[in-house]
Amino acid sequence: MATHVVVTGRVQGVSFRAWTREQAEARGVSGWVRNRADGSVEAVLAGPDAAVEALVAALHEGPPAAKVAAVRVNDAEPPSEPGFHITG
Repeated sequence: MATHVVVTGRVQGVSFRAWTREQAEARGVSGWVRNRADGSVEAVLAGPDAAVEALVAALHEGPPAAKVAAVRVNDAEPPSEPGFHITG
């Protein structure tokens, strides 16, 4: 399963990307996460269905300093590189 996610709200400047990488690695999810110019955070998550779904559920909360307003989820192509990376 591979999913493209866009998280909006107060999600930049609150360690959201680092937190997402930690959560992904703990669940065995690969992919990437990055900040977008509009203030949102974007990610591609790939792995076993249950692991990706659990990470998407966690993104609705985010790290303690975040205030997540919405999480948009769409199907995606799996990333070409192994592991989970912070980009951009």
